[in-house]
Amino acid sequence: MSTQTMARPATSYVVRDSATMLRRNLLHWLRYPSLAIMLVAQPILFLLLFVYVFGGTLGAGLPGAAGVGDRGDYLVFITPGILVMAVASVALGTAVEVALDMTGGIIARFRTMDIAKVSVLTGHVLGAVVKTVFAVVVTLAFAVLLGYRSDAGVGHWLLALALLVLMAFALTWLTVGMGLAADSVETASNTPLFLVMLPFLSSAFVPTDAMPWGLRHFAEYQPFTPMIDSLRALTAGQSAGSDLWLAIGWAALIAVAGYLWSRRLYTKVPTK
Repeated sequence: MSTQTMARPATSYVVRDSATMLRRNLLHWLRYPSLAIMLVAQPILFLLLFVYVFGGTLGAGLPGAAGVGDRGDYLVFITPGILVMAVASVALGTAVEVALDMTGGIIARFRTMDIAKVSVLTGHVLGAVVKTVFAVVVTLAFAVLLGYRSDAGVGHWLLALALLVLMAFALTWLTVGMGLAADSVETASNTPLFLVMLPFLSSAFVPTDAMPWGLRHFAEYQPFTPMIDSLRALTAGQSAGSDLWLAIGWAALIAVAGYLWSRRLYTKVPTK
């Protein structure tokens, strides 16, 4: 066996094998269109629920509303939070997909093949990013149909999309680790649920100033609030200020921690 064969895969092989795993992930997704429907069903249902059931009351509590309920204003306020929930929903689904691969034994088989081992995980992560873009576009289009309008320019929207992709990348590495650590698909579907619940305890649905003292402090210092506030500012055509740097910092921290955890778990997967 040559030294070149025994050496670690070059960057070109990692890219090639990751692209192959990405295609596998997307083909699996396309063969089961119900998965695509599930990705966007939850955020759209939340959008309808909060705008048409609670929108009048919650809209009256927005800054400058003067106690007058306005569903249109509340739709503008809530849409960034719903987009973040779409990102979290895709990440949750990735944990289930990884757990399915684990329980089916396919990951153990991949580890015995002559491929860049990291490509198995990066295929899931890159696939989740593609799915996130799809879910965000569909959810945003539905919000526009409901009357959502934005004064943001192309630059602000590109920055908002980049932040959403960064969030998807970070949360997916975390949920990949959860899928690897789970002993069953059911466990993998339940463990990441806090990612969907945390936006409810953030600035997604009401301003943090309207919350009780303890809940307000929790909401202000958890990762989703600066992410949502940044998106809200960017989609309004405004500067996100320090919230954007906090959001990027949280995403980077989650991504690094999730990657290191996932890599450590993956190296312990038995080959038989």
